[in-house]
Amino acid sequence: MALIFEDNIQMVDLQTQYRRLKQEIDDAIQEVLAGAQFINGPQVKAFASHLAHYLDIPHVIPCANGTDALQIALMSLGLQQGEEVIVPAFNYVAAAETVAMLGLIPVLVDVNACTFTMDVTKIEQGISRHTKAIIPVHLFGLTCDMAPVMRIAEKYNLYVIEDNAQSIGASYTYASGRTKKAGTIGHIGTTSFFPSKPLACYGDGGAMMTADDNLAKRLQMIANHGQEKKYRHKLIGCNSRLDTLQAAILNVKLNYLSEFNRRRMQAAERYNEAFGQLPYIVTPCKPAYTSHIYHQYTIQVKNGKRNALQAWLKERKVPSMIYYPASLDKQDAFRVYARKAGSLEVAHQLTQTALSLPVHTELRACEQDYIIEQVIEFFRQNER
Repeated sequence: MALIFEDNIQMVDLQTQYRRLKQEIDDAIQEVLAGAQFINGPQVKAFASHLAHYLDIPHVIPCANGTDALQIALMSLGLQQGEEVIVPAFNYVAAAETVAMLGLIPVLVDVNACTFTMDVTKIEQGISRHTKAIIPVHLFGLTCDMAPVMRIAEKYNLYVIEDNAQSIGASYTYASGRTKKAGTIGHIGTTSFFPSKPLACYGDGGAMMTADDNLAKRLQMIANHGQEKKYRHKLIGCNSRLDTLQAAILNVKLNYLSEFNRRRMQAAERYNEAFGQLPYIVTPCKPAYTSHIYHQYTIQVKNGKRNALQAWLKERKVPSMIYYPASLDKQDAFRVYARKAGSLEVAHQLTQTALSLPVHTELRACEQDYIIEQVIEFFRQNER
């Protein structure tokens, strides 16, 4: 079957999304240009207030990017070199990297085979007398199981920093039925506004969120050179700002975040229906405690043909991505700086089976039909 599309299918279609919102975004940019307050302009405060309202949390502190958000969050806790922070082994490098960069020890724990997020049953085996914090990462659009994370944190007097770069807008549901937005459950939440993220700007950007007034003050100071007020440096800090142009863009796109998430969820439902009966594909699961906004639609290919499927799709102009091809314990950078808690068997398995297919706000039905057809045809020709 020949491609019938004017453009190639994309993993993320930012151009079409921009064209849909062009007038609003252009107006917001022009307002910043006319006001010429490019650093800490009024749009930064307006966006922080808008996001705080959306998340239903008192404090949102914007910063330069998601990695800075993690670093500043860790700095705010006053941890000492050599102390330990628990992070998932199957994940992007940012959380473990910031831990190590501050002279702390990342402790790698395995992940859940269903959700790919931190396996909460494995956390305690990673805890030692040096452990001071846990960083659960909400991955691919769903949340880590936060209630047991918080119980463990309370039991051992640990801080919890949520990495919510991939799941902003997702909700966690407690056994009582009460819900909270991802990133608002731990002591501090962090997020990224990298262009491919669910809430995305047109450059770099990030934010921290907290319900703790004292932590909010420390986070704000650290992000601004440790200043309590101008030229009064109370803490050692850094220079990490969300610039005004990006804040203006984000303030527009935040109005559409629920719609964006809904569009990806609808596309994921179509994939689930199409792939649900294929014997070698495990579709993404969604436990009862979490919604799923499908930042990525990630299947597991169980017959050892993941790489062959990816090559097949590439030949047919269908993009796909392998997140992540090596678990953190297999990365050279962490062979010295990290400690493993257990065998990390699931993390190792996922590096061989996980494959992400296109799922974005502008994915057309005809494009998705073609993707589905090509995946099914691959397995029809490779049944054994």
